Amino acid sequence: MYTTKSRFKSCNYDVNQTISWNMLSHCQSEEILMTALELLERSGAEVASKKARDVFAKNGCWVDGEMVRFPSAKIEWALRASPSRLTVCGQNGARAMLLETENVHFGLGGGAEYVVDRASGEPRHIVLQDVADAARLADRLGNVEFVTFPGLPSDKPEKTAALHALGTVLKYTAKPVVMPVCCAKMAEAAVAMAALAAGGIEKLQQNPRIILRVECAEPRLHSENALEAVIYAAENRIPFIYDNELAAGYTAPASTAGTLVLALANTLVAVLLAQLVSEGTPVIAGGRLTVADEKNCMLPYGAPEAGLLSAGFANLMRYLRVPSMCVGGITDAAASDSQAGVELAIGLLSASLAGANMIVGGGMLESGKQYSHATLAMSDESMSLMYRIMRSFEVDEDRLACGVYDTVEPGGSYLGEEHTGLFFKSEQFWPSLFTRKRISDWMADGGKSLGQRAAEYAESVLTQPEAFTVDESIAAAIADVAAKADKAF
Repeated sequence: MYTTKSRFKSCNYDVNQTISWNMLSHCQSEEILMTALELLERSGAEVASKKARDVFAKNGCWVDGEMVRFPSAKIEWALRASPSRLTVCGQNGARAMLLETENVHFGLGGGAEYVVDRASGEPRHIVLQDVADAARLADRLGNVEFVTFPGLPSDKPEKTAALHALGTVLKYTAKPVVMPVCCAKMAEAAVAMAALAAGGIEKLQQNPRIILRVECAEPRLHSENALEAVIYAAENRIPFIYDNELAAGYTAPASTAGTLVLALANTLVAVLLAQLVSEGTPVIAGGRLTVADEKNCMLPYGAPEAGLLSAGFANLMRYLRVPSMCVGGITDAAASDSQAGVELAIGLLSASLAGANMIVGGGMLESGKQYSHATLAMSDESMSLMYRIMRSFEVDEDRLACGVYDTVEPGGSYLGEEHTGLFFKSEQFWPSLFTRKRISDWMADGGKSLGQRAAEYAESVLTQPEAFTVDESIAAAIADVAAKADKAF
């Protein structure tokens, strides 16, 4: 057998340190990019913001009414100018998330209308206390790395409910925060609140803790409010997600490749605008992509096609060297049951292996319409399993165990070996909520399902004192921004 290994080293030694899913080849990614570039140059997109159209016209794009066509060279420049990596920080300024290459970070989902009540287990409308509970739980869960609010609190004014929710999240978690904004005015208020928590706008820019999320829910149609929020973020050097919400066969072509072309075309418009306003603005490409279930009149984020679309989108962004956010861990089930466990695990695995830098969806039931503390705890446990798979295993002199084999007789046990003591904890996944008990022991403990154990665990966390609270003077100043917005909006 021919080998390149010498006494001292291996020649051109390749290491597969992290498992990854290369769904798209380099050539396939290039073909999707070329198609999107041709689409934007030939047909363009509708740009509803005059301010954005003026920026495009001034920089060599072709404007005809609200339709704008984009020279490919401009977009290729913007892709080079847009940062390929972004470091996001926690409350203390410490590096919390490195959005680069295949790094994966998991966080809470958002956009729900209902919450599963802690006491009754029945769904009801979300109130501000539920936002506080979700932030406190997420702050305690070790695999939840960024936080948003699960839904708009119904006990606050509709136009400013998101700002009240943001203030609550900033009060009860030290982790990075994703803030959905519907316009530049809301983005400005959100950044003001985050700057108070960070100690000033300059500190927030240097150590970004907040990421604005701007929604793009229409194919090749960019709303005035969305684009002016992008302009605000770029002018103030605040990272933002341009979040495509497309459904294959409904708001996008029925084919996966066609949906990816359209999602990429939408994303490229935002990337170009941000770089034209301020070169180097951090942009995260968001993909909330799924299919349309016409039978049930809903968008199923637990569907396998949603996982394929997320994986394809993340692969495409890796090819373009643009940080990405995808959906993972949202289930179509209405309760924290077996279906929920299967769907959230498959969704998380697809997005993780594809290298999505941010995976959003923790705690979401019924395709994102309900939020559940128990489901968030289940998602956290599932994500710890994903991280173990992603970590794979190392091959080095110690782990090859070369000095161990001769000390154990054929047919013997390695249990008592020093080598086993060194590695058994780090090499194995040790569950917290999942059970490996024999059925007799499981029955003796009450025979509880995963959903029941997760609900009890979440309740035990929420009955403990807060792990983090922001200084009361800062919390009051943040609340004052939301109160002023109540009058101004």
